Amino acid sequence: MRANIASVEFIPVNVAATNWSENTVIVKVTDENGLYGLGEADGPPECMKAFSEIENEHKWLNNIKDAVIGYDPLEFRANWNRMYNTTQWIGMRGLGLFAISGIDMALYDLAGKQLGVPAYKLMGGAQKSKLTPYFTLYPSVAANASLSEIVEAYKPLIEKAKVNGAKAVKVCIIPNDNITDKEVVAYLRELREIIGWDMDMMVDCLYRWHDWQKARWTFRQLEDIDLYFIEACLQHDDLIGHQKLAAAINTRLCGAEMSTTRFEALEWLEKTGVSVIQSDYNRCGGITELLRIADMCEHHNAQLMPHNWKTGITAAAARHFGKVCHISEYIEYLHPDFWQGALTQNLTLNEPAIIDGEIAVSEQAGLGIELNIEYVKQVTGYQF
Repeated sequence: MRANIASVEFIPVNVAATNWSENTVIVKVTDENGLYGLGEADGPPECMKAFSEIENEHKWLNNIKDAVIGYDPLEFRANWNRMYNTTQWIGMRGLGLFAISGIDMALYDLAGKQLGVPAYKLMGGAQKSKLTPYFTLYPSVAANASLSEIVEAYKPLIEKAKVNGAKAVKVCIIPNDNITDKEVVAYLRELREIIGWDMDMMVDCLYRWHDWQKARWTFRQLEDIDLYFIEACLQHDDLIGHQKLAAAINTRLCGAEMSTTRFEALEWLEKTGVSVIQSDYNRCGGITELLRIADMCEHHNAQLMPHNWKTGITAAAARHFGKVCHISEYIEYLHPDFWQGALTQNLTLNEPAIIDGEIAVSEQAGLGIELNIEYVKQVTGYQF
């Protein structure tokens, strides 16, 4: 039954971090009938909660929750625009967009539940018959681990990916200034041999290079191992360096994973020549903004594969968005089979199985999220 929004809550979730951050913020949007939708926001949890509690001051600085309370959750763009306008005084970027991302995601869940339809139908409808993830494989190793230790840590992850019929995997270059570019070349060649040639191989450089020519040298040595794409190669805001690198190598170059809004994505598309835009589900402004970015990527002949490093809440949103986004071959996926983080393992209960490298999209109403209520209560004290 349709009803307007009655409340918006930001629920910080703090767990002990490994060498990769695992904290998150659950966003719960409840309507006047008590039905609720769930989303997830990026950013330091306590900071995000504090942001959501800003007091109204004037036209350009209002509480972001007040921009949607009392309104219809189905009116995605109108809700988005009102939220965005509340951030004008504090910069229209940063934490404000993170908050919008979480609320916007929850609105698709809530509106889908109200209407009894899966969220992908509210995003424009399915344009893929199959959803093919690339699985992000990051080994749990010490920050100063040697390359040989990292390779050994990768072997069981890669073997598990093969068993599951994965079509593509992403490996990373752990930040370490003591490792030379020649060693990186040998390391990636070794991983390609372990992965084999039946899977696409992506590489996350974790912002290793400041000099685009050093990056060019490295990846020209690796053209024969057929990397699908290179991510986070140069410093994030070095658009000129990305432009020069994209023009100098044959491998797809990614960018914009930390950007916010369609406006920043457009700057990447127009100035860099990257082949893959990675605007983040929990940062860029949410599903509504990603749909706008997808249209721009199609116009500029680029793929959109949103960055996805959160929990099963965002994984559910990624499945629905991935079914709609016809301009990408893969979606990024952090699957609990490959990552042992506490929230990835415990926050949600209904992670779909990997079947021949594919993942099914729920036909349940909304995003199809089944939250582990007891776990949330245990780690946050929040009572659903």
